[in-house]
Amino acid sequence: MIAVEPICNFIAGERRESKSKSGAQVLNPATGELLGQSPEGAAEDVNAAVAAAVKAFPAWRATPAGERIQVLFRLKALLEDKFEEVARQITTENGKTLTESRGEVRRGIENVEVACGIPMMMQGRTLEDIARGIDELMVRQPLGVAAAIVPSNFPFMIPLWFLPYAIACGNTFVLKPSERVPLSSLMLADLLDAAGLPKGVLNVVQGAKPAVDALLDHPDVRAISFVGSTPVAHYIYSRGSASGKRVQCQGGAKNHVVIMPDADRETTTKIISDSAFGCAGQRCLAVSVAVTVGDARDWFRDSITSAASSLRVGNGLDEAVQMGPVISEASKKRIESLIDKGVTAGAKAEADGRGVRVAGLDNGSFVGPTVLSGIPPESDLMETEIFGPVLSLVHASGLEDAMRVIENSSYGNAASIFTTSGASARKFRNEIPTGNVGVNIGVAAPMAYFPFSGWKSSFFGVQHAQGNDAIEFYTDKKVIVERWPKEWSRRF
Repeated sequence: MIAVEPICNFIAGERRESKSKSGAQVLNPATGELLGQSPEGAAEDVNAAVAAAVKAFPAWRATPAGERIQVLFRLKALLEDKFEEVARQITTENGKTLTESRGEVRRGIENVEVACGIPMMMQGRTLEDIARGIDELMVRQPLGVAAAIVPSNFPFMIPLWFLPYAIACGNTFVLKPSERVPLSSLMLADLLDAAGLPKGVLNVVQGAKPAVDALLDHPDVRAISFVGSTPVAHYIYSRGSASGKRVQCQGGAKNHVVIMPDADRETTTKIISDSAFGCAGQRCLAVSVAVTVGDARDWFRDSITSAASSLRVGNGLDEAVQMGPVISEASKKRIESLIDKGVTAGAKAEADGRGVRVAGLDNGSFVGPTVLSGIPPESDLMETEIFGPVLSLVHASGLEDAMRVIENSSYGNAASIFTTSGASARKFRNEIPTGNVGVNIGVAAPMAYFPFSGWKSSFFGVQHAQGNDAIEFYTDKKVIVERWPKEWSRRF
């Protein structure tokens, strides 16, 4: 049994019990074991966290950038030292395999490394003699208090899309993790505390919608970052913007891959299987729809069905397991109901993950890898973000036809093509209307020094997470025009 620990807030460098009533139970999705009880969240908790951040801001802003990043250097060393411990924590509360959790920690560390370049990335510009004896310069200054509302699928990595950049730029921060996976964020707070981050620079507030709304409305919160579903992203963007905040919201996705007849069969199948079923399909960059072109239809259907059926499902802490559970029993029921809906509409379950049972884990939230073919084009399932290990197969007569399928989607997070034709790849990457594009890549996840892009209803805002976009988002530009006439100097 895993010891149950209280789900506390982290405010001004210490753990504090929430002032709100109890909210959701935190369960290990593979075993059903109780890990803790999340608070519902309250404005009182948010007010305390923001007050601590406001108090810490003047001294942290005045700390030279070269000193601020020393905390991040120490955090990187701690993350390397605690790598396996962090990965096991992620798997315990999220359910993904240890291999996937290790990858999550590694991508999080990459963001810490990039943010250590703030002394270069945050520099402004100067131009002498814009007029005779007059100079002009632009400097970047921190905003103040920033906040992030993050999801359950990457409980450690996604906070690191935002936090390192924000604090390296001189801001203070309030993190609101998903109530389903609150423990990873507390571990991150403890590591930053051990790295010497001054008290109040990072604060963690637990809870659900009451905590979110309090952050969106708080007058001292200058910027909000969010990752989650499109309806919630739209809500947060609208309410936060109405409160005068700078807001960036990564929404949902319905990612497509196009398989051309000339694609390498073995490699294509393996990569798409990993993309569709990795992390139990609970990735904003997971493949949801495979569009086959020409004679790719038959061989890909058979090969992906075989690959899906061979995956071993179970507890992610077991190194031999290839796919873990979905995040909760409610998610399991929702995903299975959507599979039911597709089959009822006329789709064929080439591989059927409904009703999967794992020996010794009767309370786990398991859905097996599922492949659906023949979903009618008019079905609303073609536009629904299933967010589970379900891959839909559709067919197109040619590349233009396949691209129209993607263009018709309201989402624009990512799309990929599998081909050995440079002409087909170039046409696809230049014309496809998604923010992230892969060529023979199943998960087109940008490295930390590039923005995590997204178009259409997959993103609300202007500046994305990561890289230079993060610096733009977490700083204000100040333009200064100076004149110092020589005759003034002679007066003193």
